[in-house]
Amino acid sequence: MAIEQIYSFSNNRQIWRLLPTNTGKLIIEERDTEKREVFFNCLEISSGKRIFSDFQLDEKFWVGIETVNNDIIYFHKFIKPDMPGHQGIIAFDINSEKILWENPEYSFLFIDGNEICCYKSLFEGRSFFILDCNTGELIKTLGNEVSEINNLREQALNKQSFEEYIFPQTFYSENILPEKVSKIFNEIKSEKVIAGNIEYALFKDFLFFNYHEVLNNGSLRNILKGINLTENKSVMEEILIDETRAFVPDSFFFRENLMFLLKEKIWLVVYKLKS
Repeated sequence: MAIEQIYSFSNNRQIWRLLPTNTGKLIIEERDTEKREVFFNCLEISSGKRIFSDFQLDEKFWVGIETVNNDIIYFHKFIKPDMPGHQGIIAFDINSEKILWENPEYSFLFIDGNEICCYKSLFEGRSFFILDCNTGELIKTLGNEVSEINNLREQALNKQSFEEYIFPQTFYSENILPEKVSKIFNEIKSEKVIAGNIEYALFKDFLFFNYHEVLNNGSLRNILKGINLTENKSVMEEILIDETRAFVPDSFFFRENLMFLLKEKIWLVVYKLKS
């Protein structure tokens, strides 16, 4: 088995979120914190071909993504700047690159099939509603019955599958791991001064892990390594962040046979693992 870089992406802005879709696309949220602007990009996940670039809403910064479903991105705004509460739903069609509908009064809760469960804040409590995903039209009013909403949410979550994803785990000494893996981690810890935890993922015959090495000036270097466990051979070594004062977790993940890797917070590099 081999690993091969297939594409990279950067606009020299901080990559905030990566959202693979169920239709073979990848949504990238970038934020320019100095200019206070957010940009959204969409790639074909298998090739890196750009589908759209630098999309912005009328609100340039205080906006985010709730979810992506069937080539529709559902954006939200915020009740107030610098406050975490979400308000409003904006449905944006990836293929036409147009807003299908928006409703400033409702706040998104979850999606189930072709229906969105949302709510409207009242003076006391909330009132819940079901909307059509494609049109935003009201399907049903649920009132303020929280138990019914919780049941619907649980049913929706049970339908979701994350089996095609592998996310890194934190290594602890009490973890039960293959002897080869424990030996590699113990050797790294004995050879280098490491701060924080080692994060790792096992993918078929490969072990990928990243850690923060302490430099002479006290700053940290975030390093990722990949090892073919069958052949006991290094297959990659990347410096994810050359020098930082803060820990940077969650720098890589897998979806099917692709590995997504963030470098220096502004580069996305995608690798393919081939048999």
